[in-house]
Amino acid sequence: MKNILVFRYPGMGKTVIRLVLILLLAVQMTAGTIPYASAQRQVPIVRDAEIEALVGEYARPILKAAGLGRSNIKIILVNDPNFNAFVVGRRIFVHTGALLAANSPNEIIGVLAHEAGHIAGGHQERLRQQLEAAQTLAIVAALLGIGVGIAGAATDTGGLAQAGGGIALGGAEFARRGLLGYQRSEETTADRSAITYLNKTKQSAKGMLVTFERFAKGLALSGVKVDPYRISHPLPRERIANISTLAKKSPHFGKTDPPALQQRHDMMRAKIAAYTDGAGAVRQLFRDNPRSAAALYGDAMSTFLYGSLRSALKKANALLKKSPNNPFYHELRGEILMKANKPADAAAAYKKAVKLDRSKSGVLKIAYGKALLAAGSKASVRQSAKVFRQGLDRDRELVSGHRYLAQAYGRLGRIPEAELATAEMHFYSADYEKAKIFALRAQKRLKRGSPRWVQAQDIVNFKVPKKKRR
Repeated sequence: MKNILVFRYPGMGKTVIRLVLILLLAVQMTAGTIPYASAQRQVPIVRDAEIEALVGEYARPILKAAGLGRSNIKIILVNDPNFNAFVVGRRIFVHTGALLAANSPNEIIGVLAHEAGHIAGGHQERLRQQLEAAQTLAIVAALLGIGVGIAGAATDTGGLAQAGGGIALGGAEFARRGLLGYQRSEETTADRSAITYLNKTKQSAKGMLVTFERFAKGLALSGVKVDPYRISHPLPRERIANISTLAKKSPHFGKTDPPALQQRHDMMRAKIAAYTDGAGAVRQLFRDNPRSAAALYGDAMSTFLYGSLRSALKKANALLKKSPNNPFYHELRGEILMKANKPADAAAAYKKAVKLDRSKSGVLKIAYGKALLAAGSKASVRQSAKVFRQGLDRDRELVSGHRYLAQAYGRLGRIPEAELATAEMHFYSADYEKAKIFALRAQKRLKRGSPRWVQAQDIVNFKVPKKKRR
């Protein structure tokens, strides 16, 4: 929890102080500055070349329409079954549950358009300003209530003391409702911005309406009565009413997703279903079309994860026979061969996947390098180091890539480079103390002023961001 300044009055008890802290913490959590769940655990990030490439394609034209095409916006996948997406800084986080539940690309594109609206509108910065105002109101109200309560106790006026508690609680509630009202208005603005971006890219807003209908149905089935003034988003029916006319006026409203894109979307859903819930979930998902490419892909993946590797390889080969230029079929084949302890064959499969991958994913490069490293010959280990560096050039935040690169350098006897790679592994894991230790160790054996020495010095000089005090 962030540090909060609390004034102590003479005679002020610990219970009252605790009340002030709880009220302020509730305001912070409502505003999103303290994540509700991730305060105690890290966000479970998913790295997958196929899904990242597809969702990136969904986002690219939307971000360009929002004026964010050159803003280095990243899409981050979160392993969570709930239908949700949110923005932090220049990153859009999308739950795998949303990708699995969305029947069409257009539904996810609508979600991304909404989140782009938040970034383009500068809503996060203004939310921080609103939070500061809400905190000030909460502090003033709480302290005013405490002061009245103390006065009541000193004069033996019980009614005045009770009024003090009411002022404190009422002031915090006023601040919280004001903040929530601001958030609801920004959500409405982001919805309208999303319609604009979809029109600019000649795409339908029907997916947004489908998403809100899903929320409305879920709310109705829950049987929970919701106070519209105590939530951070407008009610689903309200959101539908706000954008329905605009959406249906668009000449693109009846436009559907291209069949090839829909197939890739279905294959993404098949992968998520296989990894999260197994073969039964895949069969349920494609019960109306069990022989589709996506259904067969999900079946092959489920067999790889939970069944016979020989059978999985046979199914992967069958997929490749129909679509030999699909990089992710080759990736699946590589995964199966790695699990079957055939790293040289796996490396050959990954090499084809990397060659065919138009997105030039760093994730695939690291998988290829891992297979080369496991193959064990000096030549393959040397090649693995080269491939790891290429993958990390594409994606510096791949922690596993730095770890495997360190192993490759260690096996080649290149100890300074191994220590530098280890330093970077710790750095991108946010373990800055260990990162600096390994960077200093690497520098002792690196030529002063060389590119790698400078790289290590950057880690040594890095200043850990300090938490803001409030």
